[in-house]
Amino acid sequence: MEPVSPAFPLDILATPLPLDGSAGSNRGVAGLSRIAANNDVEAVRAWLARFHDTPTTFDNYRKEAERLLLWSTLQLGKPLSSLTHEDFLVYQRFLADPQPREKWVGGGGRKHGRRDPRWRPFHGPLGASSQRQAMVILNSMLAWLVEAGYLRGNPLSLSRHRARRAKPRVTRYLTDEMWGETLAYIAEMEQETPAQRARQARARWLFTLLYLGGLRISEVAGNTMGCFYARRDSAGRERWWLEILGKGRKERLVPATSQLMTELQRYRLAVGLPARPATIEDTPLVLPLGKSRKPLTRSALHLTIKTIFEGAADRLRARGGEDAEGAAEQMEAASAHWLRHTAGSHMANHEIDLRVVRDNLGHESLSTTSLYLHTEDDARHQQTEDKHRIHWQE
Repeated sequence: MEPVSPAFPLDILATPLPLDGSAGSNRGVAGLSRIAANNDVEAVRAWLARFHDTPTTFDNYRKEAERLLLWSTLQLGKPLSSLTHEDFLVYQRFLADPQPREKWVGGGGRKHGRRDPRWRPFHGPLGASSQRQAMVILNSMLAWLVEAGYLRGNPLSLSRHRARRAKPRVTRYLTDEMWGETLAYIAEMEQETPAQRARQARARWLFTLLYLGGLRISEVAGNTMGCFYARRDSAGRERWWLEILGKGRKERLVPATSQLMTELQRYRLAVGLPARPATIEDTPLVLPLGKSRKPLTRSALHLTIKTIFEGAADRLRARGGEDAEGAAEQMEAASAHWLRHTAGSHMANHEIDLRVVRDNLGHESLSTTSLYLHTEDDARHQQTEDKHRIHWQE
């Protein structure tokens, strides 16, 4: 069978009738499907529709489903609903080295828009952990399609499942040395022109927000400065909070320490805003350079963060010293989530109560309606205020 070509993203993907899965060999019993899907693309879209309210999860799941669909039709010449257990063994090897590279892997190390003709499903080979994650997601998708009656069986259910191990300690975080290099690099960024000053002010505020707030990059992109608000504690002291709508659309309160509020005011004045935000303000937490007041996308924030880490790594290399190259390579691999792990690790290392760390990072939901929990909130705010600080070089 002649494979389809070229590769298109899932949102505009259309496959010819022989490969669309309408007659796949693993299709469920006719008339018993519980979803209104006539082919594989429609079935995958039905599965993905469950995650539209969680953009990060949706993007990750779409990426893996999309890669499988494209490989199945373009490379194997089979519909997804005809894939066998053996096919998935071949697919996992493909993930480790997508070939031919020009068809599957984007060039130049850049991410291109999904409608850009240079778009590709991969940015390079997947490591072992990324391969496992891909197969976990696909197994979940196939199991759901079986439950929905679209597929007769899940070919991945035949895979060998290793015993569940305890989660390892977090390793993707910045050491004290790497964190100090990052802060020093941002503090030393050029500030001779208005554009340079704006870039440095944004970098300083973004890294402050990610570190002191322990936020996810999606939370920075999806919330506004109007989410800051003040309330009095039981002793009459004013405390500021940042109310975040986070992962799974769960709300949580992040202590806005005096340091965080000072940096917020510094940033707002630098971009021509009043020092304190209004509660109804829709200004994004981080602004693009220039006069625009539109929120930055997660991709734009990610690129900004990666650029800073790369600059800090170059600074470390230039200074030299023992294991400078190894530390620089780690910094170049760092991302926004490393900052979140760094924040959590530093809070724990400074002996902040782990329940405080848990609530600050939003690992469990937080209620603010109970007076009892309100009192606990004040204690959490005080511990964060006292022990979790950022040390900018002035």
